[in-house]
Amino acid sequence: MLSNIDQATPVCRLAPSPTGAQHLGNARTFLLAYWSARAQNARLILRIEDIDSPRVKPWATAQAIEDLAWLGIEHDGVPIIQTERSELYQQLLDRLVADDRAYPCTCSRKDIETASSAPHEHMAIGANVLNEQQTVTAETTIYPGTCGNWRCGDPFPEEGSYCLRFRIDNTPMWFDDLVAQRVHCDPSTAIGDFPVTRKEGVAAYQLAVVVDDIDAGVTEVVRGDDLLVSTFRQMQLYQYLGVPHPTYAHAPLVVGDDGRRLAKRHGDTRLSLYREQGVAPETIVAWAARSAMGQHEGFPSEPETSQWNLDRWHREMIDLFDWSMVSRNRVTYSPPGTTP
Repeated sequence: MLSNIDQATPVCRLAPSPTGAQHLGNARTFLLAYWSARAQNARLILRIEDIDSPRVKPWATAQAIEDLAWLGIEHDGVPIIQTERSELYQQLLDRLVADDRAYPCTCSRKDIETASSAPHEHMAIGANVLNEQQTVTAETTIYPGTCGNWRCGDPFPEEGSYCLRFRIDNTPMWFDDLVAQRVHCDPSTAIGDFPVTRKEGVAAYQLAVVVDDIDAGVTEVVRGDDLLVSTFRQMQLYQYLGVPHPTYAHAPLVVGDDGRRLAKRHGDTRLSLYREQGVAPETIVAWAARSAMGQHEGFPSEPETSQWNLDRWHREMIDLFDWSMVSRNRVTYSPPGTTP
């Protein structure tokens, strides 16, 4: 585990989180990942990111797999389940503590908000576009380093009273995204020391996805552009391990008329509901294709969408797919009548 990624063997991944139903925005990201993987003849793995146990719904994993199959998205091999991989995560956690790159933190969210007086506290979430490059800003209050004086060999606090935080390198960072282009980050003002476990000792998302992606040899990560800031947290772990990070493609989110990320307030966009209503999956696929590529000259007109079946849409998109053609604009979605 934790060996260098073999860049000669492309590996992509789908990573649904079973904390609820998959919706139209998830479908668009999954489809982009699928088309990109098949266009480069990559292996496409499926990983169920179920470590957020308090929020995981017992029915959501099976439903997510059913949603993907309904859309005609085929993955390779058996699904990878994060909750079955705790020993792998613990290996890296032990190494981080021994190297003084992780330390126990007993601060509550209220403690952090009270202690921090950083000027970025109320910055907008996400990224600011500056010409052809972006600079990410803080998602929330940056951890002020209250517990950061702890060093390996010092006593640990009472079990269950602390998380482990990764001690970041404050050197400015950047990467070239396949959609967002060049993205910059000042770690001291945009991410700060971040948790790599929860207080009950379970590995946190940022650490788990890095371990999983390295272990699977993932070379391309496709996800929503709301995770740009998280990418820099994960890149810090890659740098610590001395492993090259994957190529990233942060797809613009699907948002409602209010400009906010698609959610229940915008209406019911669950893929399971579309299935129940008898909506043809190619309707969803056609919408995703047009929202990404525009009305390409080879596409049928919207009233004639049904002329292409699901397989035809996938074949055409795989042949056509190139990240340089994907729109950088977020997709505004209005509640549909009978089709999205």
